[in-house]
Amino acid sequence: MAMIPMQKTFTAFQGHRRLVSGPAGEVALVIKRMTERPDEPIIIFEDATGRSIDFDLRGGDREVLARLAKLVPPPVEDTASPSEPRGRGRPKLGVVAREVTLLPRHWEWLSAQAGGASVALRKLVEEARRASGDKDRERQARDAAYHFMSTMAGNLPQFEEASRALFADDRRRFTGLIADWPADIRDHIVKLAYSDRA
Repeated sequence: MAMIPMQKTFTAFQGHRRLVSGPAGEVALVIKRMTERPDEPIIIFEDATGRSIDFDLRGGDREVLARLAKLVPPPVEDTASPSEPRGRGRPKLGVVAREVTLLPRHWEWLSAQAGGASVALRKLVEEARRASGDKDRERQARDAAYHFMSTMAGNLPQFEEASRALFADDRRRFTGLIADWPADIRDHIVKLAYSDRA
């Protein structure tokens, strides 16, 4: 079964107001076309991490989009079907060589596995990803919400208590503590933290 690639999304805020959300190119061009220069700075956030990011908006639309393509490459689609035999050598998509340091007994076990060390490591990683997928996604969502919250709501009332409730995964208390925050900020924090657990 081929994986459907996820496109990175971004959200731009001006003060407490959400301006636009979407793919990098869409967000950049909307901000670039804003006719009035804002009194308050515009901050762009990567939704997956909740961290702010700078887009270089100089030049024409094509120049902006070309620079963004280097900064935010499009997702790689996994088109290979596991039932199809593959040719010799490394697969065309996504193989990255990096150093791995293991104890001798680990190398012995890996070398005894069918397909060798690389195949065995890939299988182990995929199995671990499946086993801890939900917890990993929850942690990443919580971290993204906290990074965004720290930047946009760090000076708002009950920030510390709300942070504790977020990390304690006490959704009811968390949403109660942030209920009086500006609507766009509050709604975006909840979306980042809980959208996959609606």
